[in-house]
Amino acid sequence: MALNIISNYAANVAHRNLQASDDMATRSLAKLSSGTRVVSARDDAASMAIGSRLNAEVQSLKTATVNIGQANSMLQIADGGMSTIDNILVRMKTLAVQGSSENLSSVERGYAFDEFSTLRDELDRVSSSTKFNGVQLLAGQTKLGFDPAAFGTGNAAADIGADSGFVSFDVASDASGIATGNQVTVDIATTGTTTVMSLTNVATGVSQSVDVSDYITGGAKELTGTQTKDLSFGQLGINVKINSNFGATAAAGLDSATDASTLTTAAETGAAASLTFKIGSGNNPAQDDLTFDLTVVNSQTLGSGTGNNLTDITDFNTAGAASAAIDVVSDAIDQLQTARSAVGVGQNRLDFASQNLASSIENNESARSTLLDLDVAAEMTSFSSKQVLVQSGVAMLAQANQMPQNLLRLLQ
Repeated sequence: MALNIISNYAANVAHRNLQASDDMATRSLAKLSSGTRVVSARDDAASMAIGSRLNAEVQSLKTATVNIGQANSMLQIADGGMSTIDNILVRMKTLAVQGSSENLSSVERGYAFDEFSTLRDELDRVSSSTKFNGVQLLAGQTKLGFDPAAFGTGNAAADIGADSGFVSFDVASDASGIATGNQVTVDIATTGTTTVMSLTNVATGVSQSVDVSDYITGGAKELTGTQTKDLSFGQLGINVKINSNFGATAAAGLDSATDASTLTTAAETGAAASLTFKIGSGNNPAQDDLTFDLTVVNSQTLGSGTGNNLTDITDFNTAGAASAAIDVVSDAIDQLQTARSAVGVGQNRLDFASQNLASSIENNESARSTLLDLDVAAEMTSFSSKQVLVQSGVAMLAQANQMPQNLLRLLQ
């Protein structure tokens, strides 16, 4: 090899190898400090992509597990309320049996009925006060809705019902300017690439529009199958639930002036609470949602049926009147147990869903770990080797830089 001053080939080679060794040691150190095998996409792009999706799935499933816990708590509160109501009904039946005996005078029966009536009031109080996060669980929901019979009267093509994508129009009972008998118009129009749905309270003139471009046919969030979506018109206090048929209706447009899409509000009182819990990580209601319909349990609904329920028991003036109350209360107890067993079924179903989620989380975590987690022992061995290379490279670069010094002897 020629000896020269300007170019130091040996030093260049040593520097290049030292730089490569230092880069590898730095990457190894980054992996060891982060605990992950894939610090950046350059390490393993495919594993990073799959691992990221698995991580998102795991976190979503963990949140779904929290949802199940809260759902179980909600149903447990409902069951607790029903348990109290059951105790009340047992005492009411005891009083009815007591009043059915001829050894009591009308005065004593009056005392028994006074307690019976007071307990009935307490039953209703327990029913109405059994709530979870403001949701009535046992007394039903008092709200305003729309009468389906009025949807698109005289114009079948413009019916505002499930076939056209409208599952329900729910109005809060305290919504400003909305009262039974008010009319509300519904308009859907497209301008350019934007489709807007507008609701207007005819009586007050208050109007609100919501962009529904994503939900028309071909939209980014077009509903399919059994999927539904709630559209909130907060200024009017109206919530519109749409289904997969909405896309075609919205794309075609709906004009209240020509399509008879004027609705009239109607009272809907005592509707049983329908609770939908998200127990999956997706948006498929059939796979990721559980819905439970609770039963209204109060003095108006418990008993032998319409016209013969707990509220229809007015006195124990005679033994016969008290005896008749026994049947009503017995039926009320049976109805309550049916409603309570449905809550129990819901809780058991949630327990199984929770077990399935726990298994899914475990398996997804394992898959993610295989792709992304670092084998610390193996990487530490590799890092030690790279450290030796770095130290060797530094030493050899120092030696290479000393080689030109030998030329000084030729110049002496």
